Amino acid sequence: MKKELPIILAMTGASGAIYGLRMLQYLVSVKQPVELVLSRAAIRVMQEEHDLKVDETKNALENIFHFLNIDTNCKTVKLHDLLDYGATISSGSYKTRGMVILPCSAGTLGALAHGLSENLVHRAASVCLKERRPLVIVVREMPFGQIQLKNMLALSEAGAIVSCASPGFYHRPRTVMDQIDFVVGRVLDQMDLDNSLFKRWKEESPQFVYE
Repeated sequence: MKKELPIILAMTGASGAIYGLRMLQYLVSVKQPVELVLSRAAIRVMQEEHDLKVDETKNALENIFHFLNIDTNCKTVKLHDLLDYGATISSGSYKTRGMVILPCSAGTLGALAHGLSENLVHRAASVCLKERRPLVIVVREMPFGQIQLKNMLALSEAGAIVSCASPGFYHRPRTVMDQIDFVVGRVLDQMDLDNSLFKRWKEESPQFVYE
């Protein structure tokens, strides 16, 4: 039986941690293997925005699972140390479906645009670019300065898909979660993962219900 390739999900230090957390929750619900990487700033944001305390101990993933109501026995998520350059996802010979950085901070954006490799988020992203695998970068910032715009252009020219956490309104959202699911669903589309997280143009209501 063919093994399901994992998706790399990285969360960095921009506001909007809920986007990455929601994507993780959805991927677990559909049994999609995930290689998870959290920057130190992402951990700080999760605590600030959700009172979610995620330290760098072995209990970090369990704390996230509790927050998202995920069974702690879940085996489809692997949490990597940010500075583990020997991790599987640091090598191009380790096959994945690609990588999503959600949310992507301006600092991470700049590092990737200039080819830096100061942590596992940077390294895994550079691997996806060189191996021509999907790399979706979701920036959560406003407004954009010239430096950020140039960095986004550089990454787009290198093959990345640059997105913004900009929910639409044609699906007539009623809750904040409707808006979050719109963004997450569109990102999943870029990874060629079918989902019913939001009402598409001219379609019926979404099938997946947030719990």
